[in-house]
Amino acid sequence: MVVEIVAAALPLLIVAVLIVGLLWPATRAMPIAWLVALGVGYVVWNNPPDYLAAASIVGVMTALEILWIVFGALALLYTLMQAGAFERINQGFATISDDRRVQVVLLGFLLATFIEGAAGFGTPAAVVAPLLLALGFPALAAVIAAIIGHIIAVTYGAVGTPIIVGIQEPLSSVSFTQEAISSQGMTVAEYSVQVAAWAATYHALVGFVMPLFAVGMVVYFFGEERSIQPAVDVWPLCLFAGISFAIPYWLSAWFLTAEFPSLIGSMVGAAIVVPTLRAGYFLPEEEWDFPPREEWPSSWVGTIEPGENGAGTGAASGTAAAADGGQSMTLLKAWSPYLFLVVLLVVTRVFDPITEFFNSSLFVIEWSSILGTPHSAAIAWGHAPGMWLVVSALVAIPLFGMSGGQISNAWREAGEKIVAPFIALVFVIAMVQVMLLSGEAPGAPAVGSMIEVLAVATANAFGPVYPAIAALIGALAAAMTGSNTTSNITFGAFQFEAASELGLPTQLIVGGQAVGGAIGNLIAIHNIVAALATVGLVGQEGRVMRLNLIPLVYYAAFVGFWTMVFVYVMPDVLPSIFEVF
Repeated sequence: MVVEIVAAALPLLIVAVLIVGLLWPATRAMPIAWLVALGVGYVVWNNPPDYLAAASIVGVMTALEILWIVFGALALLYTLMQAGAFERINQGFATISDDRRVQVVLLGFLLATFIEGAAGFGTPAAVVAPLLLALGFPALAAVIAAIIGHIIAVTYGAVGTPIIVGIQEPLSSVSFTQEAISSQGMTVAEYSVQVAAWAATYHALVGFVMPLFAVGMVVYFFGEERSIQPAVDVWPLCLFAGISFAIPYWLSAWFLTAEFPSLIGSMVGAAIVVPTLRAGYFLPEEEWDFPPREEWPSSWVGTIEPGENGAGTGAASGTAAAADGGQSMTLLKAWSPYLFLVVLLVVTRVFDPITEFFNSSLFVIEWSSILGTPHSAAIAWGHAPGMWLVVSALVAIPLFGMSGGQISNAWREAGEKIVAPFIALVFVIAMVQVMLLSGEAPGAPAVGSMIEVLAVATANAFGPVYPAIAALIGALAAAMTGSNTTSNITFGAFQFEAASELGLPTQLIVGGQAVGGAIGNLIAIHNIVAALATVGLVGQEGRVMRLNLIPLVYYAAFVGFWTMVFVYVMPDVLPSIFEVF
């Protein structure tokens, strides 16, 4: 058994050494990890080559569905940037107050969580950081605020991708998890909705203070004096914003689907907070600002000077926005493509005849019995959010009267931005599928798949305290791979099987995994590099990671606490809650 445990851990250890230890990009590290997984599957698990190839193909098809979503999200985002609509949205936030603390709440929290819900995959920090830089923030402060501010939304980023693709699809592909979920009288899709709801519960209980946390980090590390008092002075605004986001966010996770919490939370939150501030409530009596520019340490600023015209959205994306920067556009018109997107998603998921139509064979690419094995895979391109993101981007073109050059720039940039995620995702998901399906090949050892072996060993090692570390495991995986979705794909089944081994409610443990995958983005090197690049500060990755360890430890510790509470203190409450929802 020791040989199997070491062998099963080898692909993940390779990922840790290459990405965390040697700082290799995922595009280089993941192909090697996949090859190692193939080697372990062939030598130790006795998987025939056709089974290993089929499992890899399942991973590739899953990756293609994710990339379809990512491409649609980026196409819509860059379309709005080219049209000047995104600049108009930014102005709607930025003109409310010159107080830097208020700007962190509005842009670093509300706008960043909205972008995460709409696009995900590192986009919020890469977009919001240069917006804050353009307002006069030090580059380092802008990156810190943007990364911390959107973490609560990451579990439902890119219209729910980390849950739908990261949890639902891997659990559907493994016979053990399918059978276990079916024995509870649920489909895997229904089970994933419960996971999403519990993840939102953890997030709401712990993450509603993140606006205060982001403001506190900015004022303490970038103020004239190292004092938390300027953050304390605006705690009513920060908590008001956090609660205004968290309540609709939590309700949408329980009563709608995993696709909407971040979108609805940010949109409803902004609709509450912005008018309240405009009416004069919660605005601080005295404006807080950074020290004079000449007093800033060199580590705060990179190659782009704060407040420069080139530090805005256009510079961040490499695009040229509308000639007037969207100033002539109403806020409703600027937001309308995203409002249209929400309507499309609701209609295509709430009304059964429409849902069934887009789930029909016309909109599904399926490969059954891949290479003669029992493995199958499908790409539901019509039902996936990518379809409606692309449709919304197309509708935006005539709505904004865009030129051919603007359209070309937006779609070209979306295509360019997807190259690196394509390479990384294809190999990481292929690796995970090889590990997940390794126990189903003829001649495989009776110990189960590589993931089952690791899950059992971890469960035995930590025993009853396992719920306290479930989120931390997800966080470490996200830190290595740079993605909540990839963390869930890698460790979702692992956490399910560890919980089953210990006789614990799997929904609660996998929900902790989904939250952990979000908070790992605080120190994910890929996201940090992307954000630093947009503000001209590449080279400060270590400094950002050290600072972001503070909110990561807070989040992981308290999610672990609440997971233990729900698992051990309130177990009798769960069945009645599940019956209600």
